[in-house]
Amino acid sequence: MADETYDASKIIVLEGAQGIRKRPSMYIGSTGPSGIIHLLYEVMDNAVDESSAGYCKNIKIKLYKQEGADIAEVSDDGRGIPVGIMEKYGKSALEVIMTTLHKGAKFENDVYKVSGGLHGVGLTVVNALSEFTEVTVKRNGNIYRQTFSRGLPTSKLEVIGETKETGTTVKFKPDSEIFSVNTFDIALLNERSRYISYTNVGLRIIITDERFGDKVEETYYSENGIIDFVEYINRERSPITSVIYGKTTADSTTLEYAMQYTESYDEKIESFVNSIKMNEGGTHLSGFHAALTRAITNYIDKNKSLNTKAKITGDDAKEGLTAILSIKMQNPEFEGQTKEKLGNVKMKTLVETFAYQNISRYLEEHPSDAKSIIRKITEAANARDAARRARELERKKSIFSSAVLPGKLSDCILSDPEKTELFIVEGESAGGSSKQGRDKNIQAILPLRGKILNVEKASYEKIFDNKEIKTMITAFGTGINETFNAANIRYKKIIIMTDADVDGSHIRTLLLTFFYRYMRKIIELGYVYAAQPPLYKIGKGKDEYYCYSDEELTEKRKEYGENVEVQRYKGLGEMNYEQLWETTMNPKNRKLKKLSIEDGLHADELFTILMGADVAKRRRYLQEHAKEVKTLDI
Repeated sequence: MADETYDASKIIVLEGAQGIRKRPSMYIGSTGPSGIIHLLYEVMDNAVDESSAGYCKNIKIKLYKQEGADIAEVSDDGRGIPVGIMEKYGKSALEVIMTTLHKGAKFENDVYKVSGGLHGVGLTVVNALSEFTEVTVKRNGNIYRQTFSRGLPTSKLEVIGETKETGTTVKFKPDSEIFSVNTFDIALLNERSRYISYTNVGLRIIITDERFGDKVEETYYSENGIIDFVEYINRERSPITSVIYGKTTADSTTLEYAMQYTESYDEKIESFVNSIKMNEGGTHLSGFHAALTRAITNYIDKNKSLNTKAKITGDDAKEGLTAILSIKMQNPEFEGQTKEKLGNVKMKTLVETFAYQNISRYLEEHPSDAKSIIRKITEAANARDAARRARELERKKSIFSSAVLPGKLSDCILSDPEKTELFIVEGESAGGSSKQGRDKNIQAILPLRGKILNVEKASYEKIFDNKEIKTMITAFGTGINETFNAANIRYKKIIIMTDADVDGSHIRTLLLTFFYRYMRKIIELGYVYAAQPPLYKIGKGKDEYYCYSDEELTEKRKEYGENVEVQRYKGLGEMNYEQLWETTMNPKNRKLKKLSIEDGLHADELFTILMGADVAKRRRYLQEHAKEVKTLDI
C-alpha cells in the first residue's frame, strides 16, 4: 500500500547558504574545533592558489577577540577577487563567489594551473557558516568592500578608497549557532602554515595572534622548500645520509620529493597535493613506496658484495626514513570533501617511474650513502624476522592468538566494544580498589605492575618479551604490527588511570609512547582516554567537595572560608573504592580527557626527544621548557 503522506509537498530544496547551514559537516567535516580551523584553511587555500599562480608573495593572518569570540583576518597580495558585474546574475563577481556554490576560476586551467580549494565552494562555505564576513579587495586602482552575514550580503559592493596595490582580505567570525566552540587552534594553524611555506618556495606567511593580551607573531618562509622541511623534521634525529632530492614536470604535473635516512626505528613520510597534506596518502604515495622498495632491492641484487641475505620488504625500506612528497597538479580527485586522500590513478605510475629512476641513480652515484641505507634496512629486516619468530613462538604458547584472556585482567560482563571500557590502572592496590568500585557490566580493570618498557629505546625482541605489553595486547584483542586490526578491539574506551604525581605521569607517558608507535590507530579513532582523578578533597563540617585543579581549590576555599580541611591525593590508593568510583570511574560524574593527535609532527618529535636515547637533547629540551611547568609533585 502506497504511503500517501509522502508526496511532492514533502520535497524540500535547500539552496546556497541554506543547504550549507543545514548540513555543515558535509562541507567542513565537523562543527567542533576542527571545523572552525577548516574555515580558516579554506580562506588560506585561496591565497595559496594565488601564490601557485605566481601572483602572491605574502599572506598575513591575524587572530583577535571581539565580544569574547575569535575573529580571523586573512590578507594576501595576489590579484584580488574580480569585482566586475556578471551579466547572467546581475551581481558582482565578488558577491557571486561569496554566495553561490560551484563557481569560480578553478574549473578551467587557464587562470589557476593548480588549486587546493574546495573547487568553487570554499568562500561560500566560510560565508554561510560565519556570523559576519567582510571582504576587502584591492584591484583596478581602487579599494572595494562588501559585508555578509550567514551567507547573505548585508551591504552593496562599494569603493572605499584608492590604491596602487592588489590583493584580498577576508575577515570572518564563525557562527556560534553552528559551532560548539569558537576558538582557532593556533598550534594547528602554525603546523599548516609551516607545511605551506615548505611546499611553496618564496611564500611568506605571517601569523599574528592578539587574542590573549600579548601580541605573538610567527613567520614561515623557506628558500629551499621540502629540502628544508626534511632537515627541520630531522633536527632532533640522527641522519645517516644526505638529503636525496628529485624534481620533474610531466603532463602539467610537478612532482618533487626529498628524503633522508636516520638512525630512528620509525618512518616519517608526509605527502602533499597542491600544498594540502594528505593524511591518508593516496595513489601518489603508493607509487613512491613502490619505487623506493624496488630501487633498493634492485641495488642489492646488482651488488652481491653487500652480502645481504635478508629478504627486504616495503616496511624495511621505510625504517628510519624521513620523506616529503609534494605534487602540484590539475584536477586532483580527493576522496572525501575535506581532502584526506588522493585518488587519481595515473599519479601512481607517474610517481613510481620518476622516483625509481632518480633513487636508483642516486644509489649508484653515492656508494657511501647507499651502504648506510642498506645497513639500516638490513638491520630492520633482521629485526623483523626475529620478531616474527618470537611471535610464532608466542602463538605456540597461546599468548597472543589464544582466546584465553590474561589472568590479571578483571573483565566486564558485556562484550559490546561500543559499551565497554578498560581501565589501565597503576599498581596492584589501586587495581584492587578499582575492581571493587567498578560497574562490572561495562568496566574491565587491568592493573600494571610498575613502569612498562620504554619502547622508544627497545628492540622488537625486548618489546614482545615484556609481560606487561603482552598482557595489554591480549586484553585489547587487536593484535600487533602486521596482525594489528583496530576492528577487533574489545573496548572502545581505553582509560589510563594513574596517580596524580611524577611517577603517574611517567607511566602514562610510557603507555602513550607504546600506543603512538605500535597502535597509533586506536588514538586516531578516539579510543584512548586519560582519567582525571581529583587532586584535593576539601571539607568543612559534614560538607565535602572534590577539586580537580588548584584553581578550583582556591575558589572553594574562598567559598568555605576558614577552618577547612584539605587532603591532597597523590595516589589512587589514598581513596577507598567508593571515593574512586564516585570521583574517577562513575560515567555520570567523572572527567575524562580524550587523547588525540592533532599536530602529528610535533607529537612525533616530542616522543623522540623525551623518550629516545639521546640524553643531551632531552636535557636541553627540559632546560629550555622548564619555566613552562606550572605544578610539579616531588
